[in-house]
Amino acid sequence: MKTINKNLKKEIKEIKQSGLYKEERIILSKQSSEISISDNSKVLNFCANNYLGLSNHSLLIQAAKEGIDKFGFGLSSVRFICGTQSIHRELENKISLYLNKEDTILYTSCFDANGGLFETLFNSEDLIISDQLNHASIIDGVRLCKAQRARYGNSDMNQLESILKKSDHYRYKIITTDGVFSMDGYIAKLKTICDLADRYNAMVHVDDSHATGILGPNGKGSADFHGVLDQVDIITSTFGKALGGASGGFTSSSNEIISILRQKSRPYLFSNSLAPNIVYTSIKALELIENDLSLKVKLQSNTEYFRKSIIKLGFDIKQGEHPIVPIMIYDAKIANQIASEMLKKGIYVIAFSYPVVPKDQARIRVQISADHTAEQLNQAINAFQYCGEKYQII
Repeated sequence: MKTINKNLKKEIKEIKQSGLYKEERIILSKQSSEISISDNSKVLNFCANNYLGLSNHSLLIQAAKEGIDKFGFGLSSVRFICGTQSIHRELENKISLYLNKEDTILYTSCFDANGGLFETLFNSEDLIISDQLNHASIIDGVRLCKAQRARYGNSDMNQLESILKKSDHYRYKIITTDGVFSMDGYIAKLKTICDLADRYNAMVHVDDSHATGILGPNGKGSADFHGVLDQVDIITSTFGKALGGASGGFTSSSNEIISILRQKSRPYLFSNSLAPNIVYTSIKALELIENDLSLKVKLQSNTEYFRKSIIKLGFDIKQGEHPIVPIMIYDAKIANQIASEMLKKGIYVIAFSYPVVPKDQARIRVQISADHTAEQLNQAINAFQYCGEKYQII
């Protein structure tokens, strides 16, 4: 124990000296576009996944209270013993209808949904083809599986097709991709991916955590955005971002795939049921976004305004239309300094650097919310202008 602690202490020191150490800031308030932090100051939050502003929505807070009153705090059980309430199946059915899939299974997180997917369905006779920038949960899920693996460069459709052309001898083939790549805000090229999958008899899996509720004409995610909802075979996603921001994830697919996941998926079988108040509130969140698209429209308007304004100032950003707006700084130390400077200006943003993103690709990842007002957006833009000029970036 002494040896490992000594070595870890040295490693932590090196991380700090390199400017890559990640501090955790303490929040004293509810999640919102304006929050209170540990020194009791109020700052504008531009780094949450709270895309629709539902984390502190009055209707969902009331629903959470109702959920506890009606169904209790917890279940102290896994689903197949005594951990399935009527609301668990109600939420699963609602998601299935929402995404036009036959069935859905709930997990405690989308990380668990991805972690329990591949090992259950695939073996050494199969091939999993993964985008280079896929989320860690997909990467870890694939590692747990004995299937053969191939990887293509981010959204490189030529390389993907080259892999598919050589894959005839596998029993099953599946292309797995993020719907939105969380560090870049890029939307996966699902139309091309689905067309290639049809051509080469492969399945398609999409982790839509950063798209569910906000992308597409109906807000149903990246597959809705590209008009291929019926061509995507498996969708995993989360309630922890646009849909209220608490926790919980799910997998939606065919009856047969969901049934075998219930029987064999280890994170499902060996984890407590999703808490009743989260399930109950997620039902209300889903009903809210289905019946009212105004928050999605507001988010889109806020995103367009912020992106155009930042580009006009002269910053280098990752192009796109998603509310994830990566402002490229490249140097990790400067990125951290800017994040600290922004906090002094009342803007809460986070610098991302290696190993979360490639070396020399450090950035400030701004995340826009429907909850942001025009005044708040302008305050952030002005703070970025100040920092950009101070550090000679613009």
